[in-house]
Parts: sequence; C-alpha cells; structure tokens
Amino acid sequence: MKKQVPDEQPQFYTRLPVLRAERGMSRKELAELAGVHYQTIGYLERGEYSPSLVLALRIAAALAVPLDAVFSLTPFASMADQLYNTEGENR
Repeated sequence: MKKQVPDEQPQFYTRLPVLRAERGMSRKELAELAGVHYQTIGYLERGEYSPSLVLALRIAAALAVPLDAVFSLTPFASMADQLYNTEGENR
C-alpha cells in the first residue's frame, strides 16, 4: 500500500465508513473479517492508503456488497442524490 501525500488528489474514493456504520460494525470487526489490522481499516477510510485488489475484494465480501459500492476511482454521487434522485425535477 502506498501512503498518500496530503496535497495530492485521492487515488481512490471510498464509502467504507458509511457502509461499516450502516452495519454497526467496528473497524476491528471488519478488520478481522478482512484479515488485516484494524488500523489498516482506518487508513483506508481516511484515504491514507490504497488497498490491494485482494484486500478490496475481501472488504467488499465482508460487507456483502459489490466492490464498486465500496471503492471507486471517481467520486461517488451524494447519497441524497442517489436516494431521492431529484435531478431533472422542477422545484
């Protein structure tokens, strides 16, 4: 995993904190399921490290969601936009 320099654009985007919180799962619990140290989950959530493909797949499997629901190379749309999809409506 490569440590990110603060002034750089993120190498990836993640919904890991949201997905973990929705499931009431601690970093330690997710880490145990993914086979890593709990601090690794924190680094990933903060965008300080990029996951390997194997780790990303393990995390997605532990959360029971597709890989692209957890990690992306482009920013995610806001949850509100996805839930309420108000785009194109007249207000």
